[in-house]
Amino acid sequence: MEEKQFSGILNGAVPGEAVKRDENSRRGNWGNQIEFVLTSVGYAVGLGNVWRFPYLCYRNGGGAFMFPYLIMLVFCGIPLFFLELSFGQFASLGCLGVWKISPMFKGVGYGMMVVSTYIGIYYNVVICLAFYYFFMSMTNLLPWTYCNNPWNTADCSGVMGSGSQLNGSLMNTTTSLVAGVSEVVNQSKRTSPSEEYWKNYVLNISDDIGNFGEIRLPILGCLAIAWVVVFLCLIRGVKSSGKVVYFTATFPYLVLTILFIRGITLDGAINGIKYYLTPQWGKVWGDAASQIFYSLGCAWGGLITMASYNKFHNNCFRDSIIISVTNCATSVYAGFVIFSILGFMANHLNVPVSEVADHGPGLAFVAYPEALTLLPISPLWSLLFFFMLILLGLGTQFCLLETLVTAIVDEIGTDWIIRNKTVVTLSVAVVGFLLGVPLTSQARIYWLLLMDNYAASFSLVIISCIMCICVMYIYGHQKYFKDVEMMLGFPPPLFFKVCWRFISPVIIFCILVFTVIQYKPIEYNNYVYPGWSLAIGFSMALSSVICIPIYAIYKICTSPGATFRERLKNACQADPSWGPALQEHRTGRYAPMAPEETLESRPLKEKEELKEEEKERRDEISLTVQGSNGSTNTHNNPNP
Repeated sequence: MEEKQFSGILNGAVPGEAVKRDENSRRGNWGNQIEFVLTSVGYAVGLGNVWRFPYLCYRNGGGAFMFPYLIMLVFCGIPLFFLELSFGQFASLGCLGVWKISPMFKGVGYGMMVVSTYIGIYYNVVICLAFYYFFMSMTNLLPWTYCNNPWNTADCSGVMGSGSQLNGSLMNTTTSLVAGVSEVVNQSKRTSPSEEYWKNYVLNISDDIGNFGEIRLPILGCLAIAWVVVFLCLIRGVKSSGKVVYFTATFPYLVLTILFIRGITLDGAINGIKYYLTPQWGKVWGDAASQIFYSLGCAWGGLITMASYNKFHNNCFRDSIIISVTNCATSVYAGFVIFSILGFMANHLNVPVSEVADHGPGLAFVAYPEALTLLPISPLWSLLFFFMLILLGLGTQFCLLETLVTAIVDEIGTDWIIRNKTVVTLSVAVVGFLLGVPLTSQARIYWLLLMDNYAASFSLVIISCIMCICVMYIYGHQKYFKDVEMMLGFPPPLFFKVCWRFISPVIIFCILVFTVIQYKPIEYNNYVYPGWSLAIGFSMALSSVICIPIYAIYKICTSPGATFRERLKNACQADPSWGPALQEHRTGRYAPMAPEETLESRPLKEKEELKEEEKERRDEISLTVQGSNGSTNTHNNPNP
C-alpha cells in the first residue's frame, strides 16, 4: 500500500487517488512527474542562463542586481510560471486549445505559435554552431589557439604566442608575452585568434545583411544533425523526450560543476568573481525584470504545452516554484563558472576583466573559447563546454518543437492525426530545417541577431499581459481560482491571487515601457543595419501580436447574435467544452446534466455555486460591454 502511495506521488497524483499509467489514453501523459520537472527545467534553463545573465549581473554589479532580480522572481516570474502551468494542466490542451476559455482571444495562442516558430528556427542554428565547435574541438590543438592560420590577419594577437612556441610551457609563454600583449592592448583594440576564427572562418562574414554569399556546407551539415537529433528525441512525443531529459537536463550541471572546480583553481579567478559580484548601480530594475521574464520562457507557449501532458491532479504549484528557483539558481551558478575563467584570462593578459567580458555569441564563441586555450588539455575543456551548450540548447528546442506539434494536433484533433503525430513532428522539423538554411550563409550572424532582437522581444510582453487580463478579468478570477482549487485540492495562495490580478500585469506593463524606452537600432560591431532590415525586424515582432486583433475581429464577426453587443458577449464566453479533458474530472459546474436533470435536483451546495457563478457571469458581461461604441471597458468594475 505504501509503495502504491509513493508511486502515486511520484506520478503527480494527490494522496489517496487511484494511480493510472496514462490518465489521458488518447493524448498521453508524462511517464512520471520527474520527467515533467526535468523537461521544464531544460526548457527554462537555456543558453541565456550561460551567456546573458552573467553579463547582466556583471554590468549592473552582482549585489545591486541580485536584489531586484529576486524581487522580480517572486512577484512576476513564479506567479506567471504557475499561471501558465495551471492553465495548460487544467484543460490538457496546448497553446491553441486552451483558449476555449475565451474563444475571442485565441489569437494569443496563434501569437505564441508564431513566436515559437521564429525562436525555433534561429535557436537551432545556434545549436548547430555549438555542434560545429564541438566537432572542431576533437583535435590535439584547438584551431583558434594561434595566429598562423590562413584566416588570420596582421592585426591578430594571440595570448599563446605563435605556433613555434608550441613546445614551451604555459608559464614561460605567459612571462614572455604579457608585456607585449599589454602594449598591443593599450595601443589598439586587440583582435584575438578566436575572434578571427569566428568571423573570418566560421562565419566568413559578408559585408552586408543583404549579401548572403554562399552556403557554408559544414554549418549546413551541423544544422541537419541538430534537427535530426531533435526529431529523434521527439519521435514519440513526450514519451521519448521524457526519457531523453534525464540526460540532457542533468548533464549540463555536471559539466558546470567540473568547469567551476577547474575555474576557481586558476590564477586570477578571484578577480573575475569580484567583478561579477561588485555592486555598481545602474538600470538594474529594468534589466532584472526583463531577464526574469525572458529566461523563464513565459508567453512562448511551451509551459502551457508541457503542463498539458500532466495528470489532472498534479501539484503544478509545487512544480512552478521548484522549476523557477532552479532556473535562477542555475543562472547565478553559471556566472561563477564564466567569470572565474574570464578572470584567469584577464590576469594572463594583464588587463581588466571588463576588456574580456562579453555576452551572447561573443561570450560563447569568442571570449570563453579563447580562455579555454590557456588551460592544459584545452581540447578536453572545449569539448565539455560546447557539449554543455548543445544540451542546454536542445532542452529548450525540444519544447519549442513540441509546442508547435501539439498545437497542430490538438487543433485538428482527428484520430488519424493523433495516431500519426510522428508525421507531424517530422514535417515541422523538415520545414524548420529548410527555413534555417539561409541562416547558414555568410550573412547568418546579421539575421540571427535580427531575429533574436525583434522576433521575441516586446511581443512576448504584450502576449503575456493580454493572457493575464483575459484569464483574470474576461473569464473571471473567481471562476479561475475555483478551477485551480478543483484541480489541486486547494485554492491558489492569496499572494498568487493578488499577483495574478494586479502586481504581475503592472510589472509586465513596466517591462514593456522599459523595453520601448531602452530601444536602440540594432548594430553588429561597427555595422549599422539598413532601414529595410529593421522594417523586417519590426514586421516579425508585429506578426505575432497582430494575430490577436485579427482573430478577435474574425471571432466577433462569426459569432451568433443580432447586435454587436450580443456577438461580443458570445465571443468572450467560454466554449461549452472548456474544462477538464476527462469526464471523470468534470465535476461541479462542469458536470453534464442528464436530460431529466434540472438545476433544482442538484445537491444544495452545488446548486448555490452554480447560481452564484451565473450571477457573476451576468455581472461581468454587463460591465464588460459598456460604452456607446461597444468597446470593452472594465475600469468601472468595482470588483474585477
